[in-house]
Amino acid sequence: MFGSANFRELIYNILHRVSRKKFIANLMTTPVESVYDIPLQDIKGNVSSLRQFKGKKILIVNVASECGYTPQYAQLQELHENRSSDIVVLGFPCNQFGSQEPGSEEQISAFCSRVYGVTFPMFNKVIVHGNGQHPLYRWLTDPARNGWNKHAPDWNFCKYLIDEEGKLTHFLSPAFSPFDERITG
Repeated sequence: MFGSANFRELIYNILHRVSRKKFIANLMTTPVESVYDIPLQDIKGNVSSLRQFKGKKILIVNVASECGYTPQYAQLQELHENRSSDIVVLGFPCNQFGSQEPGSEEQISAFCSRVYGVTFPMFNKVIVHGNGQHPLYRWLTDPARNGWNKHAPDWNFCKYLIDEEGKLTHFLSPAFSPFDERITG
């Protein structure tokens, strides 16, 4: 989990017997080096990470079943069907905006499958900002971790694009189509 520089610092701290309090503080503030290191749980409860998608663009979208933007599920599914060789679409249900995702993971999965034929990977319901923010969204919204972006989702269907090397390249508001050239280009 630690990059070589952080690992060297960790070993240095251990060898030089820094105070336990300082050591723990350093450990807790050590940023995740890579988005691929963040543990995830899919909508069926299986533990995974983004590592399996390394080498492809990754489109991360906070989704909701009862939102005005919910029809974007159809576009996300079309993008998945037509571009899965180079773009991975990932849905992260969230109930933080207007309580528009009130269902359980089972209900969300059934809805997405039945209404939009969703086959792209879906993950468990997450908190995208504030207390309890999921580590993925902490990475996506912290410039110290992702390199530049501080924008947290302000509504459902915000889009984050990660390139083939794990670098965050774009943040797009819900109004932008999944077919925007910044995503598909």
